[in-house]
Amino acid sequence: MTDEQLISGCIREDAFCQREVFNRYAGRMLGVCQRYARNSADAEDIMQDAFIKVFDKIRQFRSQGSFEGWIRKIMVNTALKKYTVSRYSKELVGYEVKDRDEEALEPAAYSHLTARELMQLINNLPDGYRLIFNLYVIEGYQHEEIAEMLGIQPGTSRSQLVKARTMLQKQIIQLQKVAV
Repeated sequence: MTDEQLISGCIREDAFCQREVFNRYAGRMLGVCQRYARNSADAEDIMQDAFIKVFDKIRQFRSQGSFEGWIRKIMVNTALKKYTVSRYSKELVGYEVKDRDEEALEPAAYSHLTARELMQLINNLPDGYRLIFNLYVIEGYQHEEIAEMLGIQPGTSRSQLVKARTMLQKQIIQLQKVAV
């Protein structure tokens, strides 16, 4: 079935079409949710909540862009609502960037990391840092867009991205020291 046929079926609340949409996109969307969630159970909860929203709001899909992209946006927004600014505001000031933290990493320092290991390092970041890192680096949002989504200033988004990168660098340096 095409996306258009599935969308029409979902508008009619056809359970077969809803199940097919879920089966077609759940794997990729779980990956999106895992980037924002603290653990697998949270990622699954976010994905389920988001799919409920997909089916509730499917009449709003206007075929401007891909259906998958529209679903992805709902996944990201659902994750952001779970980890609102108030839930991580304490973390926003919890780490000071110092000049010595800015050690440059040679590509060889992180080239040995697998995608899974890198995702684990990203998941170790505090919620606020992780959200902004994912939105900027992985999803491609600009700081002004992130600020609007999270209800913060663009400068806060920029500083949190710097702090997230610094923490990732420190984690990679620690891994290097352990490996040697």
